[in-house]
Amino acid sequence: MSGFGNQMKTLILMSVLTVLVVLIGGTLGGQSGMIVALVLAIVMNGGSYWFSDKIVLSMTGAQPFSRRDNPELYTMVEMLAARAGLPMPKLYLIPSHQPNAFATGRNPEHSAVAVTQGLLNILNRDELEGVIAHELAHIKNRDVLISTIAAVMAGVITTIANWAQWALLFGGGNNDEEESSGLAALPLIILGPIAAMLVQMAVSRSREYLADGTGAKIAGNSNGLANALLKLQQASRMAPMDVSPAASHLFIVNPLNAQRLVNLFSTHPPIEDRVRKLRNMAV
Repeated sequence: MSGFGNQMKTLILMSVLTVLVVLIGGTLGGQSGMIVALVLAIVMNGGSYWFSDKIVLSMTGAQPFSRRDNPELYTMVEMLAARAGLPMPKLYLIPSHQPNAFATGRNPEHSAVAVTQGLLNILNRDELEGVIAHELAHIKNRDVLISTIAAVMAGVITTIANWAQWALLFGGGNNDEEESSGLAALPLIILGPIAAMLVQMAVSRSREYLADGTGAKIAGNSNGLANALLKLQQASRMAPMDVSPAASHLFIVNPLNAQRLVNLFSTHPPIEDRVRKLRNMAV
């Protein structure tokens, strides 16, 4: 799928999440319910967007490093960031043997790229450039913002559905009409969170494809990232990282992917598909 196709797919999926939030809020509380659901989504999105970088860096145990600590890597990131038209991101090192990386930050001026020690140990220069360029592509494409909104909206839908389930269990309806309305909303209460989770994961997969393509153009070499992905897939299966599942969607490959997941329920697209698309790019 082209970059434009991925952007359109993301727009459609985000629209579906918005409709789900409004639909569940409206079904449970009418116009007031819709307003409450939207306000809740906006407040949670704002908080998550503003503080998500600090939270995720803390969750992964990432430590900042400077040019003096690793001049070769620092210069590489500096060169790729300039090529991408981005300011230099802050750099972090995660003390993990699993080779992996992620980008975070609310905008390019407040961005950060974190790499694991394992990544630096096993990749050659072309492969490392491919991975770093992929993470810079996430910053360039504003994927942190999009992923944060998708995750929070899915969380809002799940939270509202949980409240509704407890209300129904403990007699939320004061009369026959309210009880009948609550039961009519039951399918939406059950299926809404599942649909939201599937849409959130589809958004994540779409952004990974887009970052692969953008990253290959930044690096000027699609084979470096393709070769790196194959190494990272093998390593993640052999040694899953000790990291919160809530942060797993940020990494270039799923750090918990010890076993092959069904594609529909995965935050990451199949490595084989990503490698095939990169090989076909022939950048």
